[in-house]
Amino acid sequence: MEYMTESADRTPGHILCCECGVPISPNPANICVACLRSKVDISQGIPKQVSVSFCKQCQRYFQPPATWIQCALESRELLALCLKKIKAPLSKVRLVDAGFVWTEPHSKRLKVKLTIQKEVMNGAILQQVFVVDYVVQPQMCGDCHRVEAKDFWKAVVQVRQKTLHKKTFYYLEQLILKYGMHQNTLRIKEIHDGLDFYYSSKQHAQKMVEFLQCTVPCRHKASQRLISQDIHSNTYNYKSTFSVEIVPICKDNVVCLSPKLAQSLGNMSQICVCIRVTSAVHLIDPNTLQVADIDGSTFWSHPFNSLCHPKQLEEFIVMECSVVRDLKRSAGAGMISKKHTLGEVWVQKTSEMNTDKQYFCRTHLGHLLNPGDLVLGFDLANCNLNDEYVNKMNSDRVPDVVLIKKNYDRTKRQRRRNWKLKELARDRENMDTDDERQYQDFLEDLEEDEAIRKNVNIYRDATIPVESDTDEEGAPRISLAEMLEDLHISQDATGEEGESMMTQ
Repeated sequence: MEYMTESADRTPGHILCCECGVPISPNPANICVACLRSKVDISQGIPKQVSVSFCKQCQRYFQPPATWIQCALESRELLALCLKKIKAPLSKVRLVDAGFVWTEPHSKRLKVKLTIQKEVMNGAILQQVFVVDYVVQPQMCGDCHRVEAKDFWKAVVQVRQKTLHKKTFYYLEQLILKYGMHQNTLRIKEIHDGLDFYYSSKQHAQKMVEFLQCTVPCRHKASQRLISQDIHSNTYNYKSTFSVEIVPICKDNVVCLSPKLAQSLGNMSQICVCIRVTSAVHLIDPNTLQVADIDGSTFWSHPFNSLCHPKQLEEFIVMECSVVRDLKRSAGAGMISKKHTLGEVWVQKTSEMNTDKQYFCRTHLGHLLNPGDLVLGFDLANCNLNDEYVNKMNSDRVPDVVLIKKNYDRTKRQRRRNWKLKELARDRENMDTDDERQYQDFLEDLEEDEAIRKNVNIYRDATIPVESDTDEEGAPRISLAEMLEDLHISQDATGEEGESMMTQ
């Protein structure tokens, strides 16, 4: 009995609620929780229904005062945006917890469950849980509105090359696809001598110009035009134009360097062949195999042009071919190509097979040519060369024929080609048969030149059966190890914008 009395004395006492008379533990308000909640609503002043603006075109939410952000459903970013909509009322209470309540994705409703605390009568702390309903209202953002109004671009990058072949543009297109530089473009327009890239901001256009300067030899100019201004807020609206000019030299062009430039490159011959164009123009001397790289700044300081039109390429047949083993090099000579072999050949035009007229020349294709092979080249002896440097040269130093590449059966190569490339989605002008021929030339260059091929994403074409890497004629082919599998990713994972800019 004594033990029971002692334990009862230590038990905390209970009091009666002053409102309903229910026994409760003592608290500063002396009121039970049920009566306290009926008298005091700590969520008063916090709106239970709020609207959120959402742009259906670009899938972004509006964040006041003037920002549109992209958020996934039930993400931390979207929760922060919802809480900022009721930031002022929430400042009067203590926010304990916040989380989403699941809703149907197409219901246009977002529900956020909030847990708040607040000090009420005589220091008593009351906690309450409630749900705020957010109504998603459609509203077009400013960027999408300009797109619909056809006044959507703020900057344009105009890429031009004053040449008759588009090999450099085909190579540039693959670089843009590989590094994803097309993702911020609003529109890509193809015209006769170049491409136009339209952007919604000047920063994206400047990023594209910097990318072009790193990938192709070029120079650029910038200009801007005033569209509107507000003298009260001192704000101006400009449209910027960036003009990028690529050097007018393509692969397989025969060029004539100035004497000063040829001397600075290691006393190489003035007549050279362009073997590729990447971030620099790569030249080779067909007489000595000496190579040189000319960047954009060097080219614009000492400009030179192509001597012959691509359509002036003629087909020759190799009558005799011998490899030059011992070559005397002059003092101060530059680097020699290890991938080519110097050869001396006698060739005859296939159109002059009924005559005995033959031409002698040196070539950098000595490792490829054998008697009876067909080869493409330029006939400089019977060509009207209108170039200031060629006219000043001694006629003995101008070769009769400059061989460019070995000729294979194009029809057979197209039929056996088991790979493909992706293309930019762009507005095209009328594409003629010459453009298709130039594109086939570019595909053949990829098969023949590994240095260009390593910068391009090549995809396997499942519709063509797998065969050996070389055919009977010895035409080079791309191995399966260099090809990528063409993945078809669903639209839900990539979104609408990124996939629409890329077509097969």
